[in-house]
Order: sequence, then structure tokens, then C-alpha cells
Amino acid sequence: MTPAPSADSPAISNYRFTNQSFLVEALTHKSYVNERREPGRKHNERLEFLGDAVLSLIMCDHLARRYPELSEGALSKLKAKLVSEVSLANAARRLDLGARLKLGRGEERSNGRDKASLLADALEAIIAAIYLDGGLEASRDFTIEALTDALRQIDVLQETPGGDDYKTRFQEWCQKRYELLPRYVIVRETGPDHQKVFEVNVLVNDRVFGIGRGHSKKEAEQEAAQRALERAEG
Repeated sequence: MTPAPSADSPAISNYRFTNQSFLVEALTHKSYVNERREPGRKHNERLEFLGDAVLSLIMCDHLARRYPELSEGALSKLKAKLVSEVSLANAARRLDLGARLKLGRGEERSNGRDKASLLADALEAIIAAIYLDGGLEASRDFTIEALTDALRQIDVLQETPGGDDYKTRFQEWCQKRYELLPRYVIVRETGPDHQKVFEVNVLVNDRVFGIGRGHSKKEAEQEAAQRALERAEG
């Protein structure tokens, strides 16, 4: 666990703020502002709004670079795991953000310092505060470090055979449910030879269960299997 700075420190993890007001705002919950009515005091909801967008950009860029072979659907699924409330709250606990939050009395009494929603919102606000104070690269460095455990889990999942192999998982589902294997059919090829796009249907009992597209047959089949799994398990 990264050692937490004191409550009044201008630093979070390895980042030290030039303009500490950004950090104070990011750590201030609206319950604190509503109770005290201090002139000029801001709560962190606006920073949370901005931080959500900055976090999304950073994670999309990181995943696209890290896993160039994955389809848009697969990347979206990984991103959803990384930016989920659970993932962000765990990262916030690792940074001990709860101890530094400025909360109203009601939130203090209801254990707000360990509430997942408050912690996740605070982390998004911190990401935005660093973006405003130090720029995108500083915010990126902080975010990647803060989510290092979740990112490591994603890496392990991708390296595990069948971990995100949708074809294998859908095949297992078909064998259990119908005692047969799915069939993949290429229905269309478009684009020039150096940039072809394949469209694949996956069929079970001659019924289309999923449609996938990709720049290779394998990628299109994986996406078709993913769509089929979503339908089967949804």
C-alpha cells in the first residue's frame, strides 16, 4: 500500500500539487459544504464530472495500446471493469483517500469514509484535479499507478488460456446446453486486401446467435462469440 500523506499534505501518492485548492476541492464532499456554508468553499462534484471523462480517455488509450489485437467490444468490457465503482473504490482505499475526505456529520455517522460510491467519486475528482494542476501526462501517470492492481489483474486474465477466450466459453456453453458445437460462417468481406473487414455469424442449430466484425477472421469470430455469450447469459 502506498503510504498516505497527512490530511493537510499537498500530495497524493507521488504527485504534489502546485495549486493546492484543486486538491482541497477534490477531497470535499457536498455534505461538508452544505453544513458549513463557508463562502467560496466548493465540493467535488464538478471535478468528479471532469475526472470521469479524463479517466475514460486514459483507460481507453492504455487498453488500445496494450492490447492492439482486441476488438472494440472486448476493449469496452475491460474498460468497464477498470472504471467500475468497485475498482475505483479499491484504488481509493489503497491511497487512503477516505481518511482525507471532508465530510458532513451525517456522512461521518454513516461510515462515509469507507463508502464505495464516495471513494470512487473522490478518486475521479482527484484525477481531474491533477489534470487541471499538472496536465494530462501527470494525470495519466497517477491514474495508472492508482489502478495498478486492477491493471495487473487484467494482464493476468489476458494471459490465462480461456480467460477472455469467448469462443472457448461459448463452445462450453453450447456443449452443456445443446450437446453440440457452434459453427462460424464468414458472411461478408469488405475493404482492400491490406485492410479487410470480416463479418462472421456464429450459428447454433442453424440459428444465428451472434455477429462479429474484425480485421481478421479470428477477431471477428471472437466478437461473434462474445455477442452470443451476452445473449446466452443475459
